[in-house]
Amino acid sequence: MSLYEQIISHEESIAIIGLGYVGMPIAVSFAKKVNVIGFDVNNLKINLYKSGLDPTNEVGDSALKNTSVFFTSDESHLRSAKFLIVAVPTPINQDKTPNLTPVISASEIVGRNLSPNSIVVYESTVYPGVTEEICIPILEKESGLICGKDFKVGYSPERINPGDKVHRLENIKKIVSGIDNNALQEIANIYSIIIDAGVYKASSIRVAEAAKVVENSQRDINIAFMNELAMAFDCMGIDTNEVVDAMNTKWNALGFRPGLVGGHCIGVDPYYFIYQAENLGYHSQIIASGRRVNDSIAQFITNAIIKQLIKADKIIRKSKVAILGITFKENCPDIRNSKVVDIVKDLKEYGINPIVVDPWADKNETLKEYDINLVEFNELNNVDCLIFAVGHQVYKEMPLDKIISLYSLNDKKKILIDIKGIFDIRDLQNKGFIYWRL
Repeated sequence: MSLYEQIISHEESIAIIGLGYVGMPIAVSFAKKVNVIGFDVNNLKINLYKSGLDPTNEVGDSALKNTSVFFTSDESHLRSAKFLIVAVPTPINQDKTPNLTPVISASEIVGRNLSPNSIVVYESTVYPGVTEEICIPILEKESGLICGKDFKVGYSPERINPGDKVHRLENIKKIVSGIDNNALQEIANIYSIIIDAGVYKASSIRVAEAAKVVENSQRDINIAFMNELAMAFDCMGIDTNEVVDAMNTKWNALGFRPGLVGGHCIGVDPYYFIYQAENLGYHSQIIASGRRVNDSIAQFITNAIIKQLIKADKIIRKSKVAILGITFKENCPDIRNSKVVDIVKDLKEYGINPIVVDPWADKNETLKEYDINLVEFNELNNVDCLIFAVGHQVYKEMPLDKIISLYSLNDKKKILIDIKGIFDIRDLQNKGFIYWRL
């Protein structure tokens, strides 16, 4: 009997290692069909899940309360699983090099508890070669087993888009790969239990690893192009969004717009590609250039904010500036690698201590991660400058009168910075706003 057959007959279990924005949806989805163990080293997180609370908002509290996932921070429970999915984060270091500590630590944990005839699948984003050159040796060392003989390994890049209620785990085609054909087929069959969109069998683990970093690098480059246009058009006195609107009337327009590029993937994955390419003697040009452009956009926005304050005859250090949004994207609580934080830091260098508001972000997490105290929206008043940094739906639906009420009644020069281009420029200009958008 194949492992797939054992799993669907509930004779064997699946384990998910790492229960964040990626691991949690996978665990809950599989648990609708098969036995699932959800493991995370963070005991506080495990207790939240057990109580039916979902801080990621990816599956929701109701789904958590009703799931059959066995949540645990005790790694010994992993011995009960034969199909193990590693979904831990893979961040970058301060010097922009890959930080493989989480995936190495997860491999050690899995290795210590690995049973013969198991399959380990990595979903964490890595550069080509990590699974075979780093992870497999750790699994073998910790378990005393031999890969290919006693256990199998595969790679299936995560493609979950946090906060996206349309493109969900089940309807995104799943790339799968394996150490050999038998492993590939088993992995494909097991993921097919939950993936309605079907699976794509990559020819090798390295191809699957590369596909993930490349698809995010492609998006990064496209946004970098728009950001470079935005900086150039700003010098020309041309509104970038109006140019994009005109350009998008052509059938083959890609629809990208300028903006901050943060988060756990797009702002990180290209550095994994750059790192490995340079290790092998190839120095990236386009991808590295795109990263430089996108990493510089926060400083460009900050400079634009300062210019608008000067134009409005505001005293820089005494200006009351409020930033609306700190998550890395709209309608999502994820603050990882938020580039809004860079704007906060840059403004502080000018003597401005901005007020930050975000209904989606967790106050304690934001304070711990960035030393930023979030305030409630109703605490905003008498501001000199409003910066709409994230396109949360609640901001898009905010009546203009409500926005106006946040400024001083006597302020004839209300500054509004629209990083996401969510407002109609004519409406604001007609109301006398000093308006700037990326």
